[in-house]
Amino acid sequence: IAHLQKFIDRFKAKATKAKQAQSRVKALERMERIAPMLADADFNFEFKEPANLPNPMLSMSDASFGYPPPEDAPHGTPPSIIVRHVNRSVLAGQRIGILGANGQGKSTLVKTVARALAPIAGTITEGKGLNIGYFAQQELDVLRPLDTPLEHMIRLVKETAGRGQNHGQGTREQDLRSFLGMFNFGGDMVKQAVGSMSGGEKARLVLCMIVWQRPNLLLLDEPTNHLDLATREALSMALNEFEGTVMLVSHDRALLRAVCDEFWLVTRGGVEPFDGDLDDYQRYLLDEAKRQRESLKESLKEPVVAPKLVVTSEEPAKAAASFPLKNSSNQRKQDAQRRQQQADKAKPIRREIEGCEKRMAELTQEKTQLEARLATPLAPAAIADAGKRLKAASDELRALEERWLELTEQIEHTASA
Repeated sequence: IAHLQKFIDRFKAKATKAKQAQSRVKALERMERIAPMLADADFNFEFKEPANLPNPMLSMSDASFGYPPPEDAPHGTPPSIIVRHVNRSVLAGQRIGILGANGQGKSTLVKTVARALAPIAGTITEGKGLNIGYFAQQELDVLRPLDTPLEHMIRLVKETAGRGQNHGQGTREQDLRSFLGMFNFGGDMVKQAVGSMSGGEKARLVLCMIVWQRPNLLLLDEPTNHLDLATREALSMALNEFEGTVMLVSHDRALLRAVCDEFWLVTRGGVEPFDGDLDDYQRYLLDEAKRQRESLKESLKEPVVAPKLVVTSEEPAKAAASFPLKNSSNQRKQDAQRRQQQADKAKPIRREIEGCEKRMAELTQEKTQLEARLATPLAPAAIADAGKRLKAASDELRALEERWLELTEQIEHTASA
């Protein structure tokens, strides 16, 4: 709450940040109301003060992010570049929300900063003493399914010791058991294989490992996907009290609104600042979807260019004369038939796209109403019910957005076929 208030005081006078400040005023008011409930909850936690705060945390210079070619790809296959020519710095204390439609490269950007991927081009220069805590969208990217929580913590101790990043944390087995207990891993659970755990339990283990490291930069990619309402609220409170830097990717707009001071937009192969608030971002997504639909419609209208006749005969005039004029009429008919076939193939896809967009609009409205409801005084049972409904709406919306992207790609493929 203290960090929220600091942001509001700092930015409420700035025109470009006024909307964000107002959004966070509402988030602050809501957090103050639910703080007593969280104090009595079974689970809450906090991030320890970082041992140091390098500034800048890191700098990206003409950096491009993507994936190397598969191991079985032919020699000379180029890497897949998703985000290009990024020139940005991440400063101590910044709280950055990373926005962008699915598939634009948000997770790729975070993975590269987290050192899980190497930059395809350019450089990322890290500040001295940078200590990253990384929450991957797929928890098993950072967990080993056959290992237990205790084995994860023992390995983490060894890895951080090797990097010289143990900052006074207890490293004996009993210390690690006690630390795991703070995240509700007690008794036999500390020796249970991670692969047999629920999504929420895996997420709590990742949070436990991050907190133990005392990071100064948190990279969080969809951290609330498997968390219940109480744990999501505990995470939101902990992030607001965190003294380091946060880079957050999330479909949970309540979390983005409560945690982030500024936004980066990953779009069309680049990264740019986004000065609006999350309502502006929703309008941007709708406008972008409309632009893509119109672009696809135009691509379907484009005539198919007839193949150019190449005369190879030794008698050019005779060869040209042998190509009857009626062929141009036939070509036009073939082009018309091809366009009709493309339109027929595209029709059911377009119908499904329209259905997706209609449902996405309904879910967006439902999420807005639920977030507004959660911002009012409610009984604990009502908060839990609204939280479950909000998570269900968010999950369905995320799935629809992914399906919408698949369908638009199908339309593009149909248009170019």
